[in-house]
Amino acid sequence: MSQANKFRLDHTMIRVRDLEKSLDFYCRILGMEVLRNTEYPAGRFTNVFVGFGPENVTTTLELTYNWDQETDYDKGNAYGHLAFNADNVVEAMAYLESEGVTIRSPAKPMNHGTRMLGFVEDPNGYVIELNEPVNR
Repeated sequence: MSQANKFRLDHTMIRVRDLEKSLDFYCRILGMEVLRNTEYPAGRFTNVFVGFGPENVTTTLELTYNWDQETDYDKGNAYGHLAFNADNVVEAMAYLESEGVTIRSPAKPMNHGTRMLGFVEDPNGYVIELNEPVNR
């Protein structure tokens, strides 16, 4: 089996100024469900994952609410990253590096958490997160 067959699109992240309005739009209006809601007091942000099915089965949307953000985000910095699951982030990062992919941040535990993450760039400079599945 090739390395390419071990990846799937996990989630996309956007930053939001008003979490309640965002949840109303994505959940009530569009019909997504809140799958996970985690506050990170040390980092002063909240992550809410919404989707149409369970994480690890469907692609989800991560809404990041930075508690101290006082101005609207412009569209350029509202984009965060695309994320793909990899069974082993360390091995996946080594594979991508061997393919000439630019490494932005090597595999390491998530800031303010324990999940293993690594970041690379696609050929256009878009940030791609590799992460290990939530339910290990």
